[in-house]
Amino acid sequence: MSPAPVLKDQERGFLIPIGGAEDKEADRRILSRFVELSGSENGDIVVIPTASRLDDTGPNYLGIFDGLGIGQVDYLPINSREDCDNPSFFDVLDRATGIFITGGNQLRLSTILGGTLIAQKIRRCNAAGIPIAGTSAGASIMSEHMIAGGDANSSPSEDGVNLAPGLGLTNAAIIDQHFTERHRLGRLLSGIAYNPFLLGIGIDEDTGAFIGPDNMLEVVGKGSVTIADAKGLTYSSMGHVGHGEPLSLLGLKLDILAEGCRYDLDKRQSFPPESTTE
Repeated sequence: MSPAPVLKDQERGFLIPIGGAEDKEADRRILSRFVELSGSENGDIVVIPTASRLDDTGPNYLGIFDGLGIGQVDYLPINSREDCDNPSFFDVLDRATGIFITGGNQLRLSTILGGTLIAQKIRRCNAAGIPIAGTSAGASIMSEHMIAGGDANSSPSEDGVNLAPGLGLTNAAIIDQHFTERHRLGRLLSGIAYNPFLLGIGIDEDTGAFIGPDNMLEVVGKGSVTIADAKGLTYSSMGHVGHGEPLSLLGLKLDILAEGCRYDLDKRQSFPPESTTE
């Protein structure tokens, strides 16, 4: 699945993968900025809590976004593939100025939403300029190739990651979350070793990667974003190592970006915070 095409005179909306455990009680910088991008008091955010099995996930985010000054907020109780055909849900998405996908289990997300009209609608909304944010599982599902699992705290290996189809909001990168906290560098590198064209984006908790329509990423939050670029590999052993054996990846490039740093996904180039560039 690929991102929906952008129509003439339109601009794609922001994609905002969040590494999970975002601040919901203090200054709430990440969620506050998403509310601003969604129109603040003139906006209408739609929450998709499908990844979570907890009944209070949707209502909890209603209270959070209402407290941040959004004009209107709704949630879609999508718990089955049959729910993805509910015409009233499409009416709600037609009014959306922002879409938020909660955390939980990304395979629950992909198996319920994958290949449905709701998934197509979400991609079209983003192509029409609607910002889409997702936290934890909601971040991973954004990519075309989704990280569904893998061994933490281990070296990259031939079977170090499990991939599944995502929503396809971006086909330029694969995204992992709870990144530093759960020691997921090895599985992210395993993922991009399968296809060195892809960028690997690992996002720490309480950290968001705000990716604009120009494919410029900016880091907001308390942690960092790790970007792994395998395009310049001079050697990879992926094609001939045995099952479970560690990989050799020569020429790999890593950038570690804290708040204010930016990254051009098209040019694969990183930039320091603007205040330090003089």
